[in-house]
Amino acid sequence: MEGTTQEVPGKTPCGVKPFYWKKGIEPREGKRPPLIPNKKEIADGMDITWDVPVTMRDGVRVYVDVFRPEGVTGKLPIIFTFSPYGKHGPKTFDIFPGADVPKEWVSKYAVWESIDPVVWTKKGYAVINGDSRGSWGSEGDLEIFSQQESRDGHDCIEWAGTLPWSNGKVGMIGVSYLSIVQWGIAAQNPPHLAAFVPWEGFTDFYRDYTHHGGIPETKFLHFTQWSCRAGVNLVEDLIANNKAHPLLDDYHRSKCVQDLSNITTPAYVVADWGDHGMHTRGTLNGYIGISSKEKWLEVHGRKKWRYFFEPESVRRQEAFFQKFLKGEASEIDAYPKVRIEIRDRAWVGEFRNEVEWPLSRAKFVKKYIDASAGKLLGEPPRAVTTISYDSDVQDSCAHFFLDFDRETELTGSMRLRLWVSTDLGDDMDIFVQLDKIDREDRVTPYVAFSMIDDGPLGLGWLRVSHRDLDLVKSTVDRPFHKHDRRLLLRSNEVVPIDVEILPTSTLFHPGERLRVKVQGNDSFRHSTPDVVQFHEDSVNKEWVYLRIVTKDTEFDTAIQAYTLNFNE
Repeated sequence: MEGTTQEVPGKTPCGVKPFYWKKGIEPREGKRPPLIPNKKEIADGMDITWDVPVTMRDGVRVYVDVFRPEGVTGKLPIIFTFSPYGKHGPKTFDIFPGADVPKEWVSKYAVWESIDPVVWTKKGYAVINGDSRGSWGSEGDLEIFSQQESRDGHDCIEWAGTLPWSNGKVGMIGVSYLSIVQWGIAAQNPPHLAAFVPWEGFTDFYRDYTHHGGIPETKFLHFTQWSCRAGVNLVEDLIANNKAHPLLDDYHRSKCVQDLSNITTPAYVVADWGDHGMHTRGTLNGYIGISSKEKWLEVHGRKKWRYFFEPESVRRQEAFFQKFLKGEASEIDAYPKVRIEIRDRAWVGEFRNEVEWPLSRAKFVKKYIDASAGKLLGEPPRAVTTISYDSDVQDSCAHFFLDFDRETELTGSMRLRLWVSTDLGDDMDIFVQLDKIDREDRVTPYVAFSMIDDGPLGLGWLRVSHRDLDLVKSTVDRPFHKHDRRLLLRSNEVVPIDVEILPTSTLFHPGERLRVKVQGNDSFRHSTPDVVQFHEDSVNKEWVYLRIVTKDTEFDTAIQAYTLNFNE
């Protein structure tokens, strides 16, 4: 049984109070086999050593499993993974209907969201999977997404890189949590880290994960806590800590890399257009921010778990590691530095090679909202108009349409400027969804959140009291909010807000439309709630009013984006 939430004297890892812990569940409750250090086994063509203790710089021991090709006596490159999900198997994607990962792609030895040792030992690599500090049988306390975890990852890599049978080169790979920890470990610059593959993992704990536009995320956070609850000592109470820290402070800053430019290791970075509110923006920012001279970016619109294990993806992963871990020539040198999928609809899109991200050749456009007509126009409307919605009603919204008369691609972030007011309360939450509407007036579906085939084109959020911008970091297409104070509203006070719509890419054909939908509750809900973000701790009261005013005054209301028009 999990313990009760508590503060523990002397245990405030980030130096900010309060910091809450709870007793972890016993590993046996999570069906972990008994810990038998250095247990050896030969199975499925592998020489396996289970539960190998690795001593960290402070004396704490974490446990790893080591898989090597059977019968190989030469030096081996190593691929390392690290997470609190549990290195023991088997792991199955059957618990997530719609993930579409064939069973034959993943053996019983694979850890959740990372590579299969059976596959990679056959390719001539050793695989080491570790349980992070405080999780399962590893000693210490479990602090989720922490700097301590990054330091431990560094120490594990240095241990692995100096093993007698190691060739001295260690790589990292993994999805989601196993991607997120890579950014922190790579920023430690362990000397034996030769390459890493962060496959869809955020780089900003507050903005990308726990508070979307300042609005607390209340569903997936619970799933993370449930997934990271096993340990022999204390486990961080992620939910309680985020409730105690609603503004961005040192608690949140302690869980992300403060300067990505410190990372110089070769990287193959993979992002997904359909993971808004989790991995899309953070992965792209990670690619932009690192200083690695040799780095690649791939952005797709498919289901992330399936895409990770697809044979073609494994081939690209192998080509990358072949060069940087084995030191052999590979086809990676012929790969484009940037490869993005331009989506048409779910499962329909074309990959295009690029030389950079973001795309400098894209054309900046600004479309103004006409509330009375429900349209996005090239010029400001002449009349002052107002529109309102009921935030307690799921389908109550304000929506605006942009018609396309030529083939046009929208690729990148977008910035939605609104002027809003309310006479019910001193704050409000704004939810924005983009949809593509086809010629038959049907909503075009897109792949989203690992297992969904009918997701939106794009999402954005903002708690109005968090509207304060960092003007240095903001750009024309991306507002960057500080989230360090609340600017509360007076009754009927009209204020400007800038909502960031997260990066996306899609192709519009003549006769199709873009719909911008604004409402007071989660616009996208689905029957698979564990992997969809919800925001049930809203400040909204019954009605929210959006005031739309022409640009001829001091106000303007518009959406700003970059496009590529192909018939100009």
